[in-house]
Amino acid sequence: MSELAYKRTNVYEIADEKLMKEIFDYAEGYKVFLDEGKTEREACAWAKAQAVKNGYKPYKFGQKLNKGDKVYYDNRGKNLYLIKVGNADVAEDGVRIIASHIDSPRIDLKQVPLYESDGIAFAKTHYYGGLRKYQWTTVPLALHGAVALKNGTVLNVKIGEDENDPVFYISDLLPHLAQKQNAKTLGEAIEGEGLNIWLGNIPYTAAENEKDKTVKENLLKILHEKYGMEEADFLSAELSLVPAFKAKDIGFDRALIGAYGHDDRVCSYPAFTALFDTPTDEHTVMVVLADKEEIGSEGTTGMQCAIFTDLIDAIATSFNVTSAAVRANSKCLSADVNAAYDPNYAEVLEKLNATYLSHGAGVTKFTGARGKSGSSDADAEYVGFLRKLFDDNGVIWQTGELGKVDVGGGGTVAKYIAKMNIDTIDIGVGVVSMHAPYEVISKADLYEEYLAFRAFLK
Repeated sequence: MSELAYKRTNVYEIADEKLMKEIFDYAEGYKVFLDEGKTEREACAWAKAQAVKNGYKPYKFGQKLNKGDKVYYDNRGKNLYLIKVGNADVAEDGVRIIASHIDSPRIDLKQVPLYESDGIAFAKTHYYGGLRKYQWTTVPLALHGAVALKNGTVLNVKIGEDENDPVFYISDLLPHLAQKQNAKTLGEAIEGEGLNIWLGNIPYTAAENEKDKTVKENLLKILHEKYGMEEADFLSAELSLVPAFKAKDIGFDRALIGAYGHDDRVCSYPAFTALFDTPTDEHTVMVVLADKEEIGSEGTTGMQCAIFTDLIDAIATSFNVTSAAVRANSKCLSADVNAAYDPNYAEVLEKLNATYLSHGAGVTKFTGARGKSGSSDADAEYVGFLRKLFDDNGVIWQTGELGKVDVGGGGTVAKYIAKMNIDTIDIGVGVVSMHAPYEVISKADLYEEYLAFRAFLK
């Protein structure tokens, strides 16, 4: 091939023994984060604890920031901002922003979830994010979340992760009786209201009244004895079912990682570890771990919340400059995943512009659907800036988009940040089976994403 032609680079083809060790060692820390942070609350708490270990202090609005400060802002325990103030003039240099999200598709309990049917206790659910419902049946599920009791106590819940814990379950039909179901489309075979969680099967035989000798009553007794809960406490609870699987290496060569929640923790982990591991103090840096991306970045903890611009304003005010100047000169990497090229489903991907496993961090100039609808579409100059930055720092990267034109599409937080007059582009790791209970990524891509973030921050 001509030297003038563009060719992707497979990280594993050029990696020496030292780089291979770095890739595989870095992946071990990431797997711990995956297992410990399966919900946005847990991921936020885990990252905050790491920030504290690295010298970050809590920030309160009204506090003046000074050069050299390292602070975090914990937004309701589900959205974390990490800020390191650099020496450069923020009016001219702006802020280097890496924005990822820590929520993932899952199944949430409804506010009034408990019921019994024919000797089985169930919980009603409402799924969260864009998932394929049939994939969530007949897999072991763990219950995570928080329950706010009326007395002000908040119970943190994690059941199904310890080897001695029970797990939870959504049933499906056996093939012998599934003739009618098989005739439906995949999207119709399992209905949203059919994602009912199996909770128990033993009736409360100790009840004095015959009408109380139910499985649901027994379940309520267990909840009260173990957790001090009554049924009304579900009204003020955030409880989610997530896969009980652990992160594991995939394949004989262990090049890949299978886990729940790669989207988007595979970008969140490199974002905050790159921040902690980059000693430079030139740029002011902000790492965002956002919530609610999977449902449109809404609410008080999503990327559309004013808290983002409030913190930019606080930085500007601390140095007596305008927020407009800070935003105009800021640069952002919207750190979110893309669809990895899967040879088993090549018909939905366009080979020249797909993201390939183990070919480095994937830069996505635009997202959206069909005619780039819902995308910020980064300008050529910003892509050129990053291209030189990554190449000069030895980062292996590629470009890609989410499937063929008119086949589908998707969005990220990029458009919300770009609306603030901040140069923004998407960069992330290619994921196989995105939004499934068990997704797959390449360790090499994870590490190159980390290197890309370090180059951007320094």
